[in-house]
Amino acid sequence: MGFFLETLLGGLMTGMLYALVALGFVLIFKASGVFNFAQGAMVLFAALAMARFAEWLPKWLGFSSPVLANVLAFILAGVVMFAVAWVVERLVLRHLVNQEGATLLMATLGITYLLDGIGQTLFGSDIYKIDVGMPKDPLIAFESTFQGGILINKEDVIAAGIAAVLVIALSLFFQKTGTGRALRAVADDHQAAQSIGIPLNRIWVIVWCVAGVVALVAGMIWGSKLGVQFSLATVALRALPVVILGGLTSVPGAIIGGLIIGVGEKLSEVYIGPLVGGGIEIWFAYVLALGFLLVRPQGLFGEKIIDRV
Repeated sequence: MGFFLETLLGGLMTGMLYALVALGFVLIFKASGVFNFAQGAMVLFAALAMARFAEWLPKWLGFSSPVLANVLAFILAGVVMFAVAWVVERLVLRHLVNQEGATLLMATLGITYLLDGIGQTLFGSDIYKIDVGMPKDPLIAFESTFQGGILINKEDVIAAGIAAVLVIALSLFFQKTGTGRALRAVADDHQAAQSIGIPLNRIWVIVWCVAGVVALVAGMIWGSKLGVQFSLATVALRALPVVILGGLTSVPGAIIGGLIIGVGEKLSEVYIGPLVGGGIEIWFAYVLALGFLLVRPQGLFGEKIIDRV
């Protein structure tokens, strides 16, 4: 029982990190109605910016405090992501208002390669580290209840807590604020939103800024765990089954989908993997997503599309 709970907790914590990356997809889709393939590149770009600024700032400003370096690097990386959002809206999205979804999709693919190239040019292509002071040592809990206790990774607990707070804040933002309702209106119909006075350009800047902050937090956490390297962009691929499962338009769906995928991966690898030769954790999420596409394409919490003829 103790080992099961240990695996379950590990899956829940990993699932929260998946949900954090998936939020970037959901945010952009809710505001533009297009799937943002640039989200993985945004996570990588933000992580690279923070890692390199944390390394450069002490040399530029002449201080030695790692805490101050990380705080300033996070703020400066956030400013960079805001600048990226403004440039994307000014140079790309502004010229594609009311265009077909496929056109916007191709635009996000172009943004992906552009961010990858600029990131490598500005920040380099080596492996960098982000050390924000999260403890790496594991914690053994419930020793009196279960034999040997339950091994808990402190870093995963803190990371999952940060992800949960951000997810809750974004959920409230979409449900309780006028800007959040405007974002949903823009996603439903660009022309109708413009006709009632919603400034489409400003809304897109806001949503890309928010998605940039989400990418920065995700990049900081994943960069702290895995190191900042160009393979970090593939973390976004692990979030694809999450948004398929939860629904492309649902922030709560991203949370539930992330938790289901995280727990499912861990439990299937531990209990089913030995029966099929291992490696099930790699493809489990994609097979589950494929099943949902066949049965419920809109996901658990997505809006069902009905075409009237």
